[in-house]
Amino acid sequence: MGGNNFQLTGDWVKVLYSYNKAGFEAAYWEREIRAASNADITFVPFNHGLFLSPARYLRAQQLDNLYYQRELGLEVMYKALKERMAAEQTDVLLVDNCHPYHPEFLRTLDTYKVIRTTDGPSTAYDRDFAYIHAYDHVLYHSPAYSRDLTMAQKLTYCGAKRHDFWPLGVFDEFCRPQEPEDQVMASARDIDIIFVGALYLDKMPFLAAIRKAFGKRFQVHGLASVKKNLYLNLKYKTPMWVSPIRFEDYVPLYRRAKLGINAHLRGKFTVGSYRLFDLPANGVAQLSDGGEYLQSFYDVGREIRGYDQVEDLITQLDHLLTHPREREQLARAGFRRAMADHRAVTRLRQLRDLLAPALGN
Repeated sequence: MGGNNFQLTGDWVKVLYSYNKAGFEAAYWEREIRAASNADITFVPFNHGLFLSPARYLRAQQLDNLYYQRELGLEVMYKALKERMAAEQTDVLLVDNCHPYHPEFLRTLDTYKVIRTTDGPSTAYDRDFAYIHAYDHVLYHSPAYSRDLTMAQKLTYCGAKRHDFWPLGVFDEFCRPQEPEDQVMASARDIDIIFVGALYLDKMPFLAAIRKAFGKRFQVHGLASVKKNLYLNLKYKTPMWVSPIRFEDYVPLYRRAKLGINAHLRGKFTVGSYRLFDLPANGVAQLSDGGEYLQSFYDVGREIRGYDQVEDLITQLDHLLTHPREREQLARAGFRRAMADHRAVTRLRQLRDLLAPALGN
C-alpha cells in the first residue's frame, strides 16, 4: 500500500497533475500542462477544484473535518481521481497548492505521490507540513524558509522522504514567447514603475513610500477592497487607488512598464512568486527582495536587481529611470533568462529528471 516501493518500468513517466483553478485560469492551466507532454513525460491534467471549493479546505484541519464527515463533494472527487488514474494508467500523482487529499485516502493509492508547495512559510503549517508524511516526494518552490532553516532543512526536519527544489515559472498565457526579443523590448513603455499584486496590510507602508517618492509614475494594480483602499489613503496620506485587473490585461499592462518591483510578505523568506518570472518575461526590468536567495533564480545585478530596504529600492528606481541604457540591459538579460529557463513548459519537463532517480529509472 502507498507508493514507497513504486518502480517505473518504461522509458517515460506519466503524471496526473492535480490542481484547483476556475474560469480563465482553469483553461490555460489545463492547456499548458497538457501541451508540456513529450516523449519523456506525459501530463494528465486533473482540476480537483471542480468538485469542491478550495475555500472549504484551505487549512489541514478543515480537510480533516470534511473527511470525518464524509463530505459528498470530497468522496466524489476521490472516486473521480481513482477512475482517472486507472483509465490513464498514470505512474505519478502530483498535487499542487491547496491540497484536497486526506492522508488516510492517499494511503490507499498505489502510486508515487508528490506534493508541491507554493505558498511558503506564511501558510506552511496550514497547508503543507500536515501532509508531508503522506507523500513520497516534496517539491518546493523557494529555497528560503526562515532565519534558522532553509526550506530543504525544514523539510528534512519534518521527515520528508525526498525533496527537491522546483521553482514556479511563467505560463505562456502571461507572455508572448513567439515574439523575438527586439519586438518585446520595442513596446511603447509609458509606465515608469509598476506593481501588480494583492493589497495586503503588511505591504501598504512599502507601497505608500514608493508612491510618495514617484507619484503617479508608480502604478499599482491588484486585489483590493474599497475598505483597504480607504485605509491606505487615510493611514498613509497617500492619494492612490488600487483596482483589480483581468487576467487578460496582465500582458498588455506589463508591456507598457519600464520597471517592475517585487515584494513578498516575509521579504526574502517568501521569495519565488509567479511575479518573479512574469515581469522579465514581458521585458520589464525587475527589482525584488529576496536577499541571498535571489541567486537561485537569476544572476543578481545582471538579470535582476535586489534590494533590502525601501529606501534602497527608491534610490535604485530613480537611478534606472535616469539611465535608460542600463535599464534596458537589465530588462534584456532578465528576458533572456526567463525565456530560456523559467517558462512553465520548461519547468514541467524538468520533472522527468527530478522523478526518474526516485522511480528507479
